[in-house]
Amino acid sequence: MTRMAVALVATATLLLARGTGTAEPRWTPGLWVDEDTIELRTTSPGEAPYWFKVWVAVVDDQLYARLGRRATERIERNTTAPEAAVRVAGQEFDHVRVENAPEMTERVAAELAEKYWSDVLVRHVPHPLTVRLVPK
Repeated sequence: MTRMAVALVATATLLLARGTGTAEPRWTPGLWVDEDTIELRTTSPGEAPYWFKVWVAVVDDQLYARLGRRATERIERNTTAPEAAVRVAGQEFDHVRVENAPEMTERVAAELAEKYWSDVLVRHVPHPLTVRLVPK
């Protein structure tokens, strides 16, 4: 009887410990339509990892960003390319592929123009890179 009680307590403890663990983040772009920004983390040679914010667009349930000159340079120098880390909606994803998406430039620009009132000015600043962010 004592062995059975010990086994039951051990099993219950194990199940409770599993239940309190943090769930893996889920890549759900459709839920991020109203997010204003996301953060990207890149690492340049000889530097510590660096986080920076960019505007975000969700088009056809895919996550996109339009990058300015400095953000483009960080992506191009990134030692973990083609991957970067992404923070969105309180979640962090360490292995996200950053894909050049020139075919989406106009659609992403239109989405950003509709989403951000200040894009009336920002759209005139050069944005050399439109990217699709895809989890690994």
